[in-house]
Amino acid sequence: MNPVTPNQTSPGSTSSAPAAPASGVTSPAGNSAAGNPAAGNAPAAQPPQSAVQPNVAPTFSPLYQQIKALITQSLQSGEWKPGEMIPSEVELANRYKVSQGTVRKAIDELAAENLVMRRQGKGTFVSTHHEARAHIRFLRLRPDEGQPHYPESRFLEVKRLRAPADVARLLDLKSGDATVYIKRVQSFDGVPTIVEELWLPGLLFKGLTAERLSEYKGPMYGLFESEFGTRMIRADEKVRAVLAGEEDAALLHVAPGTPLLSAERVSFTYGDKPVELRRGLYLTTRHHYQNDLN
Repeated sequence: MNPVTPNQTSPGSTSSAPAAPASGVTSPAGNSAAGNPAAGNAPAAQPPQSAVQPNVAPTFSPLYQQIKALITQSLQSGEWKPGEMIPSEVELANRYKVSQGTVRKAIDELAAENLVMRRQGKGTFVSTHHEARAHIRFLRLRPDEGQPHYPESRFLEVKRLRAPADVARLLDLKSGDATVYIKRVQSFDGVPTIVEELWLPGLLFKGLTAERLSEYKGPMYGLFESEFGTRMIRADEKVRAVLAGEEDAALLHVAPGTPLLSAERVSFTYGDKPVELRRGLYLTTRHHYQNDLN
């Protein structure tokens, strides 16, 4: 993509101060330097740094947060797979030797984070990208009129590339590591609306091809979940206004210089591990960006 937007530079990083030398060094005879007359005017040994810090309280997490972490570990390990029902609150309370209320509070947070979904009268299930509501969870573009629906995709490029430095940094890879690069145009009711570039870690998505993407009719995250065992659970996104460059304008059937919305998103799986970088340009003639704030 080539939107016309100002160049940006990353702020420089700062280095941490060197560690202080160890105190209380002993002489070969086993006496401290401070207590040995032969040491002359050597300074007295200082107490360890931790001993002089005032009133530093130990960190801890509430019990329900600890239970939430244990349930998340089971989700991450695949003990309960996407779409499956997890044990009841009573069963989990017995398993972890805590109260049912503690388990309920942990599950409340997991549900708020879309990791699990409660179904009235049925139980609690592991969320999946194959659910109808998940199709638009990560797509924040909404039609000005009518109901939100998933766009049709036309794939322009799908190939394996070495990770450029900026991509490697965002995906926590080494520069030059293998990635899968995807470029596509998405259309609503036949109108090209989104131009996207995606970068995926090559090791996680080995075997992902243009043919497989074209054959799959559901949301891309559903494919990642079912065939590559990678589930997106949250994302960080930056949005800015840009002007369409010639190449992207041609793909969107608009004039160069048309205002577009540019979004850069990094998606994460369990353990806050980045597994996708997505850069999109959005035509907002008939759509708008919507974000629900809590």
